[in-house]
Amino acid sequence: MPLRIQGHLARHFLSGVALAVGLALAGDATAQNPVAASDAMKHDGTPAGQYQPSLDALGAQALEQAGAKPGSPQLSDAEFKRANQIYFERCAGCHGVLRKGATGKPLTTNITREHGYEYLRDFITYGSPGGMPNWGTSNELQQEEIELMARYLLNEPAQPPEFGMPEIRATWKVIVPVDQRPTKQMNKLDLDNLMSVTLRDSGEIALIDGASKQIVTRIKTGYAVHISRISASGRYLYVIGRDAKVNLIDLWMEIPATVAELKVGNEARSVETSKFKGFEDKYAIAGAYWPPQYVIMDGATLEPLKIVSTRGMIYDEQTYHPEPRVASIVASHFKPEFLVNIKETGKIRLVDYSDIKNLKEIEIEAERFLHDGGFDATKRYFMVAANARNKVAIIDMKEGRLVKVVETQGQTPHPGRGANFVHPKHGPVWATGHLGDETITLIGTDPEKHPKEAWTVVQTLIGQGGGSLFVKTHPKSHYLYVDTTLNTDPDISSSVAVFDIKELGQDKPKYKVLPIGEWSGIKEGQRRVVQGEFNKDGSEIWFSVWNGKAQESAIVVVDDKTLKLKSVIKDKSLITPTGKFNLLNTRDDVY
Repeated sequence: MPLRIQGHLARHFLSGVALAVGLALAGDATAQNPVAASDAMKHDGTPAGQYQPSLDALGAQALEQAGAKPGSPQLSDAEFKRANQIYFERCAGCHGVLRKGATGKPLTTNITREHGYEYLRDFITYGSPGGMPNWGTSNELQQEEIELMARYLLNEPAQPPEFGMPEIRATWKVIVPVDQRPTKQMNKLDLDNLMSVTLRDSGEIALIDGASKQIVTRIKTGYAVHISRISASGRYLYVIGRDAKVNLIDLWMEIPATVAELKVGNEARSVETSKFKGFEDKYAIAGAYWPPQYVIMDGATLEPLKIVSTRGMIYDEQTYHPEPRVASIVASHFKPEFLVNIKETGKIRLVDYSDIKNLKEIEIEAERFLHDGGFDATKRYFMVAANARNKVAIIDMKEGRLVKVVETQGQTPHPGRGANFVHPKHGPVWATGHLGDETITLIGTDPEKHPKEAWTVVQTLIGQGGGSLFVKTHPKSHYLYVDTTLNTDPDISSSVAVFDIKELGQDKPKYKVLPIGEWSGIKEGQRRVVQGEFNKDGSEIWFSVWNGKAQESAIVVVDDKTLKLKSVIKDKSLITPTGKFNLLNTRDDVY
């Protein structure tokens, strides 16, 4: 009978974010990457292990099997292709294309071979009480797939092809030339109150009118759109899929539609547009996971203008990393600059786009495993989570420097854009939730009027549990909303905790639970609730009820004043709705 691995033994494994096969081995990780190994262990025992970003595009690439060493199990071409697909669809986003580790631990062969086939097979089958999915006993993977993945991880990883200017230009399409586009808005839509909603598993976005709650149109995009961003003028919407496809959507058309597209690589997560005065709508930028690079494009046509690699030295070790992926990107409100976060090297680049022919960058050493983040209320300071290090790095966008790196006092911070509000005792703060535990951390952000509180953790709140992806509030709201999307308890993952900001001066502030999943009326599936997003005037907040592709999903709208159910948006075309982006709030960085 197979061995069930649990307890202390299981904690020698990482149940890291985005596990593909439910694997991560402690082993002698220091031989490959001592810093990443020790940091990644912080994920053990957390709901972060339930995060399984699917639809990563590299699974579709035709990759050649690396040379096998004597004693390694052989895979046929068909087996290798299938194993690659499972790996890239489920865990490359965490462990890296080359398996060298990032938020998740390394899965290199010096680790996997030490433990052997049976150990891998049984661990995949049964998972661990630390949060790693039990892929076998849950029937998520069949027995033959589990055995295949155990063999696959004993072989060297394949490296996908590079994606340079010839490959990028080959994907570039201008569907509607600039001179054939409208010269004024040709529809009656309130563009500032539109929601761009990711339909994750159908490869689309839905534009939903904030007033009527009606779907205006659905637009084919890249696979599993990660984010939507709006141009400074409010005319153009940029979306990027996990397959690195960028769509440029003209909102002035009678029915908004894609007017240009291209791919910036094989896998990506981030896109942004120039916002500084005099450069409105002029440029767009997209960052790729593979190859690790960013691409600057013409803002109106997506013509690729410049590619910059992010490969280089890890800031603290001063050792070379072949796969430092581009995480979040934001546009400065103070200078013609993009801020580019680079995960594995722990560096932030401030990219001056005023002269891209003679491109200038400021490189800031921050912290490793940079992920997502947002501005403070003044938009001068950018706060970004280094999630595997349990820290937040703070950048002064006006002076172009690192202000401080703050320990969040929680496990695996995941703020989304974070949430800004005025605390009754500590003044202006920025909040982040955590994947790994129930902590919500508040960091002071006002160095002028509240210097003692600035850039310190002024308070930690205790929420429903771990597995939080997004916190949200609005300047007109006095509530802080915290989702727990990836919590293993279905009651917690299908509900939202709401703190009254006016009561945060208490020693142990309490929260109210909104049963969003129950309000949706959906009876099947996990009903994971994800990412609150306010409408343009801050009067209501929308939550996605995210089910499987073949199951019913919905969007639940809550009245911010009363915390009561206001509306439920359902449609057969709302397939796996996840991220929602109000165009005004997204354009003006209101959160």
